[in-house]
Amino acid sequence: MQGIGGLGHLGIQYANKFGYKVAAIGRDSENANLAKKLGANVYIDSSATNAAEELQKLGGAQVILATAPSSKAMSKLIDGLAPNGKLIVVGATFDPIEVTPIQLISGSRALQGWSTGAPADSEDTLHFSELAGVRPIIETFRG
Repeated sequence: MQGIGGLGHLGIQYANKFGYKVAAIGRDSENANLAKKLGANVYIDSSATNAAEELQKLGGAQVILATAPSSKAMSKLIDGLAPNGKLIVVGATFDPIEVTPIQLISGSRALQGWSTGAPADSEDTLHFSELAGVRPIIETFRG
C-alpha cells in the first residue's frame, strides 16, 4: 500500500480485513504507528530506505495499491513487485509514471489504472465496511 492518507488509510484496512499481509509505505516514520493501528503488518519509510528493495526482502508484493498522487513515488515501486505482481494506480496525477519494458517483462509485472466501480460496488463496499469494522478517519477544518 503506497500512501497512508485519504485512500490509503482505507486501503490498509480493507486489505487487512480480507486477510492479506499488508506492507504500508509512507514518507516518514511518523506514519508507522497509524499504519499499524489501521492493520498494516509492516511499515516502510520510503524517505529512509528503498521501498522496492524492502518489498523484495519480504518476497515482493503481489499487489501494490498506489494511492498517493505521486508518479515519481509510483515509478520507484515497480521493482518491488513479485513475479506476476500488479501495480494498481488509484492516486490521480498528470505526471507520467516511468517504467521500462524490461521491468515489466522480467517479472511478468503489470501496471493498471482503476477508478470507482459501479453503484452496486459502492453499496457492497459500504456493507462490507459496516460488517468488518472499516472506518474512515475524518478531519474537520474550519473555513
